[in-house]
Amino acid sequence: MTMTGLQDLQLSEDCFLPLLSKMIGECKYLQNNPPQLIPAEDRAGKHVLSVLRPLSLEEGGPLRINHVTYVQGRGNIIVEYPGTESGRIVSFVGSHLDVVTANPEDWDFDPFTLSVKDDKLQGRGTTDCLGHVALVTDLMRQLGETKPVLKHTVVAVFIANEENSSVLGVGIDALVKDGLLDKLRTGPLFWIDTADKQPCIGTAGMIVWKLRATGKLFHSGLPHKAINALELCMDGLKEIQDRFYRDFPAHPEEARYGFATPSTMKPTQWSYPGGGVNQIPGECTISGDVRVTPFYDVKDVAKKIEEYVDDINSHIEMLESRGPVSKYVLPDEGIRGRIFIEFDEIMTSGVACNLDSPGFHALCKATEAVVGSVKPYSLTGSLPLIRELQDEGFDVQIVGYGLMATYHAKNEYCLLSDFKQGFKVLTNIIMLLEG
Repeated sequence: MTMTGLQDLQLSEDCFLPLLSKMIGECKYLQNNPPQLIPAEDRAGKHVLSVLRPLSLEEGGPLRINHVTYVQGRGNIIVEYPGTESGRIVSFVGSHLDVVTANPEDWDFDPFTLSVKDDKLQGRGTTDCLGHVALVTDLMRQLGETKPVLKHTVVAVFIANEENSSVLGVGIDALVKDGLLDKLRTGPLFWIDTADKQPCIGTAGMIVWKLRATGKLFHSGLPHKAINALELCMDGLKEIQDRFYRDFPAHPEEARYGFATPSTMKPTQWSYPGGGVNQIPGECTISGDVRVTPFYDVKDVAKKIEEYVDDINSHIEMLESRGPVSKYVLPDEGIRGRIFIEFDEIMTSGVACNLDSPGFHALCKATEAVVGSVKPYSLTGSLPLIRELQDEGFDVQIVGYGLMATYHAKNEYCLLSDFKQGFKVLTNIIMLLEG
């Protein structure tokens, strides 16, 4: 088969649907939410291997398959279809074998069984990300069966532990550390794990924070003898936010990349120790996140926020308060309110894809040819692992064929027609890079 024969390949429902059904049938054991739920990705990986191993070098086929395991039962799979020219590579990476949690009581159908209703494929992992695993598996299977003569080596990497970044040494971080992906630096790396069939060219970093305020608990009928921790936390946060937006305004590159919003800092959770309605609380905590566009460094942002807090505490009596008796210092008692900031240990960095890359141009041309239009987008959601690949020298481009509206949602589904188009986009990318 010549390279031009790639244009005749189509997603095979006879391979794609049974494989996806088998993997979703394992989903109860693929949920990633430690320490309660530790996925066993090999339960999905074994079905991928059952499709591809008959085409492996060991069985007389062209595919080189490497099942790489760092934690028992949690393997990664690297599959290579060899090209004729050394150093010319295109890779499809990021389709992962774990899923987010699903509570069957909250769903309208069984999340752990694939159900097919016309074009709609329903079940946990259809959009994120077992549908992509099945898609790329069928691509590699058809390459192995039809054996087109290609200049480029085509590599697929199916990974473990994408849905949790607190546990390291299991998935792609370990593969990169061990040099198993080094050869992928010489060509574009397509991260196949987003949605809506369009190139995703930018994502945000994320910092999770907790702001704790301490004051003085007292009877609400004597507010002048209290330091209201609720008010202190709110007023302190407002001052922090005001300074944040002054120091990290909308960046000029955000418009070029099509970000809908600039970097943001906002509260999402509130807690306090409890007490009667007639008690002014002496402690409370507000939690939230910072979403940082990729044109700012998350470590610089965190350092600045710490500086804000230190300065506010040094001048707590200057912090704007509420009403004639609301204050954050009790001089006669030598008591000063304070705020404290802490961050989650892991901070993710945003991604801005290289818009001058041959891989990006190929993705855009292939998308336009198959889907009918190309509309690259950016979002301030976060995709773990990708920035680290960029920093290691990989040319990462991002695309996916699930539905953003059902990403991590209950009643998750995707459309078979979208994955059929996705298959054609991937084969078109290979043809365009072949030249």
